[in-house]
Amino acid sequence: MSTKRTFSYVIVGAGSAGCTLAYRLTEDASATVLLLEAGGWDRDPWIHIPLGWGRILQKRLHDWMYFAEPSATMNGRRIECARGKVVGGSSAINAMAYYHGHRSDYDRWAGNELPEWSYVNVLPYFRRAESWEGGANAYRGNDGPLTTRLTTFQDPLCEAFLAAGREAGYPFTEDYNGADQEGFARIQMTLRHGRRCSTAVAFLRPAMQRRNFKVETGAHVTKIVMDGSRAVGVEYRRGGETAVVNVEREVILAGGAINSPQLLMLSGIGDPDQLKSHGIEPRIARRGVGKNLLDHTSAAITFRRKERGPFARNMRLDRVVWALGQAYFLGSGFASDLPFGITAFVKTRLEEPVPDVQLLFWMGATNSASPYLPPFKQAFADSFSCRAMPMRPTSRGFVSLRSADPLQPVSIHQNFLATDEEWRVMRDGLRMIRDLVRQPALAPFAAGEVTPGANRTSDAELEAHVRASMGTVHHPVGTCAMGASSNEMAVVDGALRVIGAEGLRVVDASVMPDLIAGATNAPVIMIAEKASDAILGRPPLPPASV
Repeated sequence: MSTKRTFSYVIVGAGSAGCTLAYRLTEDASATVLLLEAGGWDRDPWIHIPLGWGRILQKRLHDWMYFAEPSATMNGRRIECARGKVVGGSSAINAMAYYHGHRSDYDRWAGNELPEWSYVNVLPYFRRAESWEGGANAYRGNDGPLTTRLTTFQDPLCEAFLAAGREAGYPFTEDYNGADQEGFARIQMTLRHGRRCSTAVAFLRPAMQRRNFKVETGAHVTKIVMDGSRAVGVEYRRGGETAVVNVEREVILAGGAINSPQLLMLSGIGDPDQLKSHGIEPRIARRGVGKNLLDHTSAAITFRRKERGPFARNMRLDRVVWALGQAYFLGSGFASDLPFGITAFVKTRLEEPVPDVQLLFWMGATNSASPYLPPFKQAFADSFSCRAMPMRPTSRGFVSLRSADPLQPVSIHQNFLATDEEWRVMRDGLRMIRDLVRQPALAPFAAGEVTPGANRTSDAELEAHVRASMGTVHHPVGTCAMGASSNEMAVVDGALRVIGAEGLRVVDASVMPDLIAGATNAPVIMIAEKASDAILGRPPLPPASV
């Protein structure tokens, strides 16, 4: 065992929250900060080339390789649960889409005894984190570390989708992260100069210029070292050796909704009955650890394309090789963006108070879309698709220990689409997609439905399609949920301190009590920004006046 060292703060996990925390906590020159990451450095060019996201996801690169347990609601399938295992975490392997969520999401949190998490209280932290290409206003920031901008992907199908949305009677919104989320919109992304702007790029690299900061990669944290109820350090494995590091102020878990509850349980914090079943002596009883797992799901309808679009044309081998180099070295060209272009936040019923489904448009072929070079390899058939994503699922799963071995992954139980209301929103969303593609604006592009097939229209047929094809949108949250100290299922309080412990916080997606409307990367960064002020004893930013 190596010699012990001491830091003011130890952050476990260099993902979106960990990188953001590192940037903010090292602003205090009197503090020393150690960031431990189980994965490696983000040197792989595929991470930085936006088009490389498809390869990263398909090949499960820089990933913990998690799969959920067989899902009873999804024909017994084991659905993948990709989580980033690399500096930058999931922000280094995600699709780079940028969403704040809906105002009502945070006001709902505030209404559950978390007043400091209302929309007007979190908006200033979204603004502080970002540099939005549209400039600063009441809703957007323009001097933060994270670069955000509109997609630049060029395809006439993008404009046709916007036109079809208007023809179908839907509104258009200039900025879904602004005053009004509802409507069709151009997607916003975390891109900088044609390359991925992960939290490692935006927050970690600048923090590394400070002398009070140290990063160790390949460091798998196995236990929080406790003295009674106080966290005093962490134990981790690196290069085949075990090391212990002491902490003077706080241990901060930022491992995400799968890894953070695992580490708490391994350290004796969780449901006492479950801990004892694995031979772990309970230290702090918090029955909510690992419970309350939520995630977004989506299912797609795919359509043949009448003429080959820009994505299919540019995937010819000679063109795509050139484009990858152009994106990596120059930050320009076809590979410097993704064929998303458009999204929509819409209501499945007029009486809904807020949008309840998100439509996600993909302008490129979804099956066998690999590089081709005739006559050696023929081009794939071109298509486009749209996914329906119910935005506020109520089905909850859980994660649990398989054993007391910290190198064994947890068991992930995703209780996908377990309520009638979630099924209704999913079916209605799929029918909205079909109605949209029947609009005149899309007539020049759509040549018929590929999956599930235009003749499959009944509730049962749509549900069968979903059960066979649905996937996660990679937004797991909730397994260390924040709440009032009197709530026996809450794991952390409103300041993200582990209830019943001292010197220990959780700062990542696991603290969300429920899901927001959209991707979770931007909210996790916001959570870390807000937590950093609490950790450093700084007053919170003044509430927004919106």
